[in-house]
Amino acid sequence: MRKPDWLKTRTRAPGTRQETGEVFYPLTAQQALEARREALTLAGAPEELALCANACLVARGVRKGARAFSSGQAVLERLSPEEIEALARRWSAWNREENPGLNLGRGAFQELKQSLARLPRQRLQWR
Repeated sequence: MRKPDWLKTRTRAPGTRQETGEVFYPLTAQQALEARREALTLAGAPEELALCANACLVARGVRKGARAFSSGQAVLERLSPEEIEALARRWSAWNREENPGLNLGRGAFQELKQSLARLPRQRLQWR
């Protein structure tokens, strides 16, 4: 059975391949909470929290090449801090574009409304 358009939550399928070769996935609320809890567990000191949080985000939202990361700890073991930061930044920019949220500026909101006007079935998801 085919899923009706009004049940689709995104215009693009999850698992969007980037020009750099990574595949980005959106996080569910549960995954975001799990990433935060894991980061708090991994960080031994407050100054380590940002790196650990980025590693946990990368573990859940990024597949690099053929490998997926099983945890934030696995990301910390395999990648350098610079690589983790770069992946987290690119994923975050992609996520803001894919899931604009409610804090859109006036101009961006008007553009979104105009683009949805051309896609009547997609408008139902925004109601």
